[in-house]
Amino acid sequence: MATVELIYDPDCPNVRAARRALMEAFGMAGLAAHWREWRRNDAQAPDYVRRFGSPTVLVDGRDVEPATGPEGHGCCRLYPAGGHGLRRAPAPARIATCLRATNYK
Repeated sequence: MATVELIYDPDCPNVRAARRALMEAFGMAGLAAHWREWRRNDAQAPDYVRRFGSPTVLVDGRDVEPATGPEGHGCCRLYPAGGHGLRRAPAPARIATCLRATNYK
């Protein structure tokens, strides 16, 4: 089973869009939606989550949009929109592709 994680800052305006993208992606992949959420500044969060901007989606520890890379310290992350500007969250189709590429059940 793959591990899906959403890393975010509580005050990031893009978190809601990331959650919607995750729900849509799981539906596109024909899978039940299930992921773990980490607040970047939470003392209980693993150290690696602090390396990513908010929001970031990881599937099996890999960023679903590695071209944008880890952003770091307190910034809201934006994603390419296929040559049409920027998105507030990873594209659902991109997340679904990553889910399908794993042995997620």
